[in-house]
Amino acid sequence: MKIVIAIDSFKGCLSSKEANEAAAEGIRKVYPDAEIIKVPVSDGGEGYMEAFHAAIGGKLEEVMVRDPLMRPVTAKYLLQGETAVIEIAQASGLTLLTKEERNPMVATSYGTGQLVADAVRKGARHIIIGLGGSATSDAGIGMLKALISAFTKHGQWDDITAFKDVTFTIASDVKNPLCGEKGAAHVFAPQKGATPEMVLRLDERARKFAELSARHFGFDRSQMPGAGAAGGLGYAFLQYLDAKSMSGIQLLLDTIHFKELAKEADLIITGEGSADRQTLMGKLPMGILEQAGSVPVFLIAGRISDREELLNAGFARVDCINPPGISLEEAMRKEVAQQNIRKLATTF
Repeated sequence: MKIVIAIDSFKGCLSSKEANEAAAEGIRKVYPDAEIIKVPVSDGGEGYMEAFHAAIGGKLEEVMVRDPLMRPVTAKYLLQGETAVIEIAQASGLTLLTKEERNPMVATSYGTGQLVADAVRKGARHIIIGLGGSATSDAGIGMLKALISAFTKHGQWDDITAFKDVTFTIASDVKNPLCGEKGAAHVFAPQKGATPEMVLRLDERARKFAELSARHFGFDRSQMPGAGAAGGLGYAFLQYLDAKSMSGIQLLLDTIHFKELAKEADLIITGEGSADRQTLMGKLPMGILEQAGSVPVFLIAGRISDREELLNAGFARVDCINPPGISLEEAMRKEVAQQNIRKLATTF
């Protein structure tokens, strides 16, 4: 029997690697001779760099950069030959701030720009940007300021020549534009600490920046799908660095040749912290399902809603790892989540 396990991280609880291992341990109790392939996965947010590291190797570079409040913080990115993979949450992530510190009016993406600059200096010519988990809503202005500071003497964007032979790919499953009711501020800023008044100000700030940028370049990419990702960082990469946008999970799965891995499998197990109809909108488990072919895919999660819709979409089983009545606090404990995954996996 061949089983492929590719579970996303349970945010704030388990990494993809930890969730995969827990499922494998449960399966081995029932099928001790099974061939089990564990694939660390991410859709562009937390764990994206590690997933690529497991897939393509390379070196994790450590850099001292600025966090969203401009405090020094050590961040990492992956460098393999001329390819770099940058997870923006390393420098500009929400997890770097306490709940009381969250304020997208002041949070900056400057540190992400420092990571990009370091990668370019070290020879990266293709840079993949995992957009997810940001604390910012600055339309990438901070990131651009860091690049201007790193590569120009006179502080003008047009002076930068370092990116002449560098290509960028933004990896995200967010399709939102930069501005408007479905834009970065309105949809994502509240979870980063923005009040309703802040949302309006952030949206207006992004709109004005996009207008000025369009006037300068003669084109406007603020409405492109993904421009609103990571508080508008997606827009800055699209508009200023001519980035290509791709589904985060599809890019990773193509890189690791997931279809080949799954071709002769008897079962694929995937999952995420919370599964519902939003899962069907291009989230990681859906990406797995789309590449599974005729192999049955089991979906597990810490919370399940819209089970019938998930089953109708093609998942062979949809299971919650938690027993009824468990408190959220208890369910979020790492050892409890691991044990619950192990126990559920013995039923597969």
